[in-house]
Amino acid sequence: MLSVPDHGAADSKTIISQDQPGREPLRLMAVHAHPDDESSKGAATMARYVREGVDVLVCTLTGGERGDILNPAMEHPDVRANLPAIRRAEMDRAREILGVQQRFLGFIDSGLPEGDPPPPLPDGCFALAPLAEAARPLVQAVREFRPHVMLTYDENGGYPHPDHVKTHQVCVEAFEAAADPDRYEDCGEPWQPLKLYYFLTFHRERVLALHEAMLRLGLQSPYADRIAEWASQDAEAAAAKRPQYEITTLIQCGEYFEVRNQALLAHATQVDPNGGWFAVPAEVQRSAWPTEDYHLARSLVDSGRPEDDLFAGIRERVVL
Repeated sequence: MLSVPDHGAADSKTIISQDQPGREPLRLMAVHAHPDDESSKGAATMARYVREGVDVLVCTLTGGERGDILNPAMEHPDVRANLPAIRRAEMDRAREILGVQQRFLGFIDSGLPEGDPPPPLPDGCFALAPLAEAARPLVQAVREFRPHVMLTYDENGGYPHPDHVKTHQVCVEAFEAAADPDRYEDCGEPWQPLKLYYFLTFHRERVLALHEAMLRLGLQSPYADRIAEWASQDAEAAAAKRPQYEITTLIQCGEYFEVRNQALLAHATQVDPNGGWFAVPAEVQRSAWPTEDYHLARSLVDSGRPEDDLFAGIRERVVL
C-alpha cells in the first residue's frame, strides 16, 4: 500500500543553491525508454533542479521509431513517413524547454505488441537485446556524467511496455555495475551513483486528490472512469498483479507544472493539446497535489523519511 506523507506547506525554495564556493554541482540522471517519457514523468522535478543549479541529463534508450501518432492534428502522410526524425526534433525542443542535457543511447523502439496472445517482438529491438549489451551505453553514460542520483521506472515499467520494463532492468544494472572496475571495462572510469528512485507518477492517491478537487470546483473529472474501475476490482487481485510502492520522496515543483506542460506539447506527434494530459488545469494540480513523487529503491546514504529532496543525504558529501 502506498504510504503518502503530508504535503504540508513546504517551501519550494528549500533546496540549497549549488552556486557555493567549494562545492561541485549536483548531478541528476533520468533514464527513459522513448522521447516524450521525460516530459510525462518527472519533468517538473527536472525543471526545478535545473533552475537551482543542478546538472541534469536525460538518457533516452530508443528513438521511439515504432511509436504511433497520438495527436490527430499531426496525422499526415509526410509526418508518418518521417516519424523517427520528427520525434528526435521534438525531443530537442523539449530538452530546450526543460533546460536539461539529453542523449539518445542508440536502440530501436520495440513497439507495443497488441493482441491475445500478443505478436512476437520485432528482431533487433531494444527489448530483445541481451542485458549486458543493452546496459553498456548507459554504464558508459553513468561513468562519463557521474550522476549522484538516477531516476527510472519500477519493474513493471510504470506500465507494461516492453521498452519500459527493459529500461528498468538496464538502469538497475547500470546503477549496480558502473562502480565495478571488473565490469564493462571499456566503458570508462568507475563511478558509483548514490541513489536510485522509481517514478510514482500516476498513483492512486494523487488521482483521487485531483478527481476530488475537480468535483469541488464543479468541473468534470477525467478520472471518473478510472476510479470506478478501481472500485470494481478485487483489492488483493489488483495488488498481486502490480506491486504498490511506498512514496518516500515528494518534490515540491508546482510552480514548474507549466514548464512541464510546454515540454509535453513539444512532443506534438505524441501529445494532443486537447487530450487528457491537460484536463486538470495546472492551478488545480498545484492546489490539490503540488509534488512529483518517487520511491527510493536504492541508497548508499542515510536520509530521513519522508524526503523532500532527491539529494537528501548527499548534499553534505558533495565537496571539491
